Amino acid sequence: MSAAPRPRRRLRRRLMLAFSGFALLVAVLYGFYVVLFVYLVEDEMFKGLLEQEAKVQLHHHASEGGWARPALPGMSVHETAASLPEGLGARLVEEPWRREFAGDQGRHYHLRRLEPTDAWLVAEVSQQLVVRPMRGGILQWLGWSSLGVLGIALLLGAWLARRMTAPLSRLSDVVAGASPTHLPTGFAESLPDDEVGALARTLQGLLVRIEAFVDREREFTRDASHELRTPLAVIRSACERMQARADLDPALHLQLGHMNQSVLQLEHTISALLMLAREQHLQEPVESITLLPLIERVIVDQTGLLGDRPVHLALDVAGDAKACLPPTALRVILSNLIGNAFAHTLQGEVSITVEAGWLQITNPGAGIDADALQPFSKGVASSGYGLGLSIVHRLCERHQIDLRFNPDRTRTVVSIRLDPAARTCT
Repeated sequence: MSAAPRPRRRLRRRLMLAFSGFALLVAVLYGFYVVLFVYLVEDEMFKGLLEQEAKVQLHHHASEGGWARPALPGMSVHETAASLPEGLGARLVEEPWRREFAGDQGRHYHLRRLEPTDAWLVAEVSQQLVVRPMRGGILQWLGWSSLGVLGIALLLGAWLARRMTAPLSRLSDVVAGASPTHLPTGFAESLPDDEVGALARTLQGLLVRIEAFVDREREFTRDASHELRTPLAVIRSACERMQARADLDPALHLQLGHMNQSVLQLEHTISALLMLAREQHLQEPVESITLLPLIERVIVDQTGLLGDRPVHLALDVAGDAKACLPPTALRVILSNLIGNAFAHTLQGEVSITVEAGWLQITNPGAGIDADALQPFSKGVASSGYGLGLSIVHRLCERHQIDLRFNPDRTRTVVSIRLDPAARTCT
C-alpha cells in the first residue's frame, strides 16, 4: 500500500498557529494595558496636585479676595478662559469637557476650573512628565517581551501539537498500510487512553468484524463452489451419455440438451465466483496469450447455447493475435461474454473480431443497459441467473481491463482492450 497523502491543512500546524496567536494576542493586550495604566497613574498624579492647589487658591480667594501665587512650579491662575495660554480658551469652547491639552514645542497642559469663579488653574507639566521620555523604552521592552513570549509559545505549541497529533499520525499510517488481505490488528493497545485511543479501539473492532465477515463470505463461496462442481460434472456427464443413445426419444433428447446448457452455465458461473472469492487473483501474473486457440475453445464450450437456432458465427481473429492480460480472468470474461451473445441471439450473425488492440463481440439485439451490470439483473430474454455480466464487470475492474458497451439499440457490441499500455507481460 502507498503512504497516505499529506493533508493540505495539517492539524499540527493549525494547533501551533492557534497557540502562538493566542499568546501573541495576550502579550499585545498586556502591553496595551500596561501603557494605559502608566498614563492613567501619571494623569491621576497631576489631577491630585491640581486639586490640592485649587483648594489653597479658593481658600485664599475667599479670605483675601484675590489669587495667590501657586506654590508648585509651572502652575498659574487665569481670571478667564480667554486669558489662557496658546489659545486654550478657544479649544475649551470646542471641547468643553476636556481638561488636558497638548501645546506647542512639547508643552503639555492640565486645567482645573476654580469654581464658582470663572478663573482657571493651569499646570504646564512638560518638565514633570515621566512616561513621555520613557515611552520609547517601554514600547521597546514590550516589543521584545512579546517576541520572547511568541517564541516560547511557538516552542510550547510545537511540542504540544506534536504530542497531540502523534497518535493520530500513527493511526493514519496504520490505516494507510492496511490491505484487503492483511488488515491491521493490535494497533489500539499502543495508543493512549484518550479520544484518539477510543477511536483506534473502535476502528480496530470494526476491522476485526470486517475481516471475519470477509473470511466467512470467501470461505462460503469457495466451499460452495467446490461442493457444487462435482455434482454438476456428474449431471453433465450423465446428460452427454444419455444424449449419445441412438434410441433416445427426440423430445427427451431436446430436454437433455437444455439441461446440459444450464449445467454449462452453472459451471461457468461457479468458476467465476470461485475466482472472485480468491484473493490470489490480485497477484495473478499477466501473460502474453495467443487469442485464437482460447477463443475457439470458448466457442466450442458455449456452442450448446445456440441450440438449433439459425445463427452464423463470423470469427475474424489473426493467428498471431495476442492479449496481455491475466489468463484465468480472460477465459472467464470471454466465456461469459460469448455465452451471453449466443444465448441472446435468436437468428443472424455473431461476430468476434480483433482490431487495433481491441476484441469486439457483436450480436443482434438491443444494447446492454447499465442495470445489467448489477448482480442478479437479468435481461428479458435471459435464461441465466443474472450474474454473468456483473461478474465480467467486477473482473475487469479488479484487473484494470478496459470494458466498453456500445449503446446502439440495433445490436450489442462489447469491446475489450487487449494490450493496456501500463501492463508488462511475462
